[in-house]
Amino acid sequence: MSSDKRVLIGGGGPVGLFCALLLGRHGIPVRVFDANDELQADPRAATTHPATLEVLGAAGLVEDMAQAGLMAPIFQFWDRPTGNLVATFDLELLKNDTKYPYVIQCEQYKTSRILLDRLLQLPNVEVLFGHKVAGFTETADGVSVSVETSKGVTTHDGAWLIGADGGRSTIRKSADIAFEGFTWAERFLVLTTPFDFNKELGYCPRSYFADPEEWCNCFKVSADGPPGLWRLVFPADANVPEESLLTDEAVHARIQKFFPNKAPYDIVHRNIYTVHQRVAATFRKGRVLLAGDSAHVNNSIGGMGLNGGLQDAANLAEKLIHVLDGASERLMDLYSLQRRTASIDFVQAQSIANKKQLETSDPVERKKMLEDLAATAADPVKARAYLLRTSMIALQQRAASITLEEVV
Repeated sequence: MSSDKRVLIGGGGPVGLFCALLLGRHGIPVRVFDANDELQADPRAATTHPATLEVLGAAGLVEDMAQAGLMAPIFQFWDRPTGNLVATFDLELLKNDTKYPYVIQCEQYKTSRILLDRLLQLPNVEVLFGHKVAGFTETADGVSVSVETSKGVTTHDGAWLIGADGGRSTIRKSADIAFEGFTWAERFLVLTTPFDFNKELGYCPRSYFADPEEWCNCFKVSADGPPGLWRLVFPADANVPEESLLTDEAVHARIQKFFPNKAPYDIVHRNIYTVHQRVAATFRKGRVLLAGDSAHVNNSIGGMGLNGGLQDAANLAEKLIHVLDGASERLMDLYSLQRRTASIDFVQAQSIANKKQLETSDPVERKKMLEDLAATAADPVKARAYLLRTSMIALQQRAASITLEEVV
């Protein structure tokens, strides 16, 4: 396939790299630009849901991810004020719905590393670090992208441009695509510790704690090997300065308040970030396509953000391959409609519901919520329906049901 079919990708995270891998394996020339000098190793998304494992499995990546991470078929909800276990959900209930009735806790940087290793074997794919997309111009049959490097600005031509350059996407902004939604009043505080919450306190590797004043997510990642690390996510007051929330005194007080322990916790990483719920007005504008955080962002409760992005990549690549092979460009409008619908109706709706579920404060509403959650977990039919949604299988089914005839 000639270079006039080259696809340019802004963003060398897992979404951009997955797009590159799927396109590159079809023989399409691909050039990926990433502003960083190398893959970033900062702790980010880790949970990979069954629906995402399906698309990664089709690309032959699940085995490597399982080796780099850990399998977690069970997750639990706890009532923090009473200390009671409210509900246990086992993804084994989905054994007839998916090849992967579990999640894999594989940190984002490991997924990126696995993808990059595969890409380095493809002569038609270039991954250029230290290259930041600064803007683009569009013609009737292609795009010209300006890229900033340490040696100056370079220009690159291609047939299509994929924006996978994050929530602050330069590509989305340059395309003048609105990022619709809102920002939560509170931020999220993330603390990472080697303290073994399973061995010491009996919590499974994916545990959610509901509390009317201060909820918490507690989950395990494999890190660099046994015994692994545990990440804790707490709400943080937006009116308190970030530097005050991240002091040794503040983070130790926060974790001791929630999980009292005689010995001090070893905090190996701490971070605080602003939380948004936003979706791009369109995922396609001319020859520009958006995927991942460039197209949608949400709170992290339930671990749906990166999953949605990897599902975007699979959907986008499949359709773009057909277009580059001569199919109608309307397929890219179908991509936009399918993935934007999935983002709004499922990812946004479920992640917002997840947050409200943990923070409900009204005593009557809270009692009913906990009772309903327990009843759902105890009923295999209700539990399966719940898991189809939280595992994102229902999302994928809904997206696939949208046809080209529905594209305006």
